Amino acid sequence: MDTSSIDSMIRNISGDPLAERDLHDLLAVIAVRNEVEPDERELDRGTRFVLGYIGQVPYMLKVAITAAANVGLEAEMELIVRMVLTYWEQDEDIIPDSLGVIGLLDDAYCSLVTLQAVSDHYRLQTGKHMFPDDLTLANRVMRRIIGDPYVAELDRFVTNAIEDAGIMQAVKSMASEDKRRHLEARANIWNHGPAGEMPIDDLKGLGLAED
Repeated sequence: MDTSSIDSMIRNISGDPLAERDLHDLLAVIAVRNEVEPDERELDRGTRFVLGYIGQVPYMLKVAITAAANVGLEAEMELIVRMVLTYWEQDEDIIPDSLGVIGLLDDAYCSLVTLQAVSDHYRLQTGKHMFPDDLTLANRVMRRIIGDPYVAELDRFVTNAIEDAGIMQAVKSMASEDKRRHLEARANIWNHGPAGEMPIDDLKGLGLAED
């Protein structure tokens, strides 16, 4: 499935000279809301985190498509990715794209939270990680950045996407003994824990990371 349109949109908007300034200003407002006083270095770290989070989307979509195909969830994942692409294509979504890089926060969040939810369901049933990356903590930080009421609407999108794609029912079939033997033979579905997590320790000064 072609995700080049998302890649192009991210490069164009994130590369805008005003993108870093807009995120810097947004994070400064959020810091006030969290009753902290970050310095410029902490705001710069937060800005880099958000840009890195958004930039992770095309890579994770490709990983998800490949991993799902290897375990017989290709049709379900294609439906998930199609829903994600449709959301990215909407100009007037929950946070309008006309807001530049800030308008990409909701698109990136619903994409990565949906993919992590699929991976979590898969792990609960099979004991294996579908993806080599775990974005749970990074998603939690973005949830705090976006805030209510927007994040509640995005979480509803994720829930509906998972239900509409039939992910839970499909993954439950992976729990059968025959399916488990098949999965044990697939070397590219990870037995070990996730290989990495986007760095969030530097975000404590913004009130976004737990102590």
